[in-house]
Amino acid sequence: MAIDKNSNVFTFTFATIMVVVVGTILASLFLSLKPLQVAHEVDKKKMDIMGAIGFESGSEPGQVNRSNSGVLFDEFVVERISLNSKGEVINTRTDAITSGDKTDPFNIDVKKEYKSKIKKLAKKFKKDPAGLEKAMKSLDVSFPLFKCEREGKELYVIPVSGTGLWGPIWGYVALENDFKTIYGAKFDHEGETPGLGAEIKEDFFQVRFTGKTLNYGSADVFEVVKGGTPNIKDYQVDGITGGTITSKGVGEMMNRTLKIYERYFNTL
Repeated sequence: MAIDKNSNVFTFTFATIMVVVVGTILASLFLSLKPLQVAHEVDKKKMDIMGAIGFESGSEPGQVNRSNSGVLFDEFVVERISLNSKGEVINTRTDAITSGDKTDPFNIDVKKEYKSKIKKLAKKFKKDPAGLEKAMKSLDVSFPLFKCEREGKELYVIPVSGTGLWGPIWGYVALENDFKTIYGAKFDHEGETPGLGAEIKEDFFQVRFTGKTLNYGSADVFEVVKGGTPNIKDYQVDGITGGTITSKGVGEMMNRTLKIYERYFNTL
């Protein structure tokens, strides 16, 4: 019997087969590329941590890139620590990182934890810092900390995650061993406006944080203020002109997260 290619049955059957075939191909591609994606994310995280302690990105000697990020990370990161929301130590590691090992502080997905557990609280208590600090103490969230040694200095790198104007922003802040002086910072974003909020990832903005000191024990441990604000304090930096909301997002994620680590630093 001849097949009627103009019939609705033929069209529906053909479309169904194509959907199944194309879906299978895409699923196979996704699964085959997943290990490469995970490896890329691991390399990027190591590069950002190295960036926070002063390594520039690039292929020149002394710079960090995907090919040498693992070697530099192993050389300069001497301990990986995880804390609970009260600032208490959950786990410490110095061995090799194993992908999928959820007990390893390196494998804590800070951005995911923020999106699923912290973001709503930050929005709810936006105008109530004391309420947010209290609510944060009861969260079942782990916070990673990376102890580094470079040029005879002990440095502590803290991941931060928050929200900009158009979506997620994140970064790493390195403190000196007095636990309050910022040694360096590295920020990034998902979709901020080029030339405005997107410039939080540029050196000219990040270098503003170096040498600044944290204002522990106050509502504002650290603050990013409007660009051009006079009489900037030691715990403040100028934001990006035209990128006010993204700049405030950087300040919010730093201020909120650093209060967790302050509890741990007070025990040392």
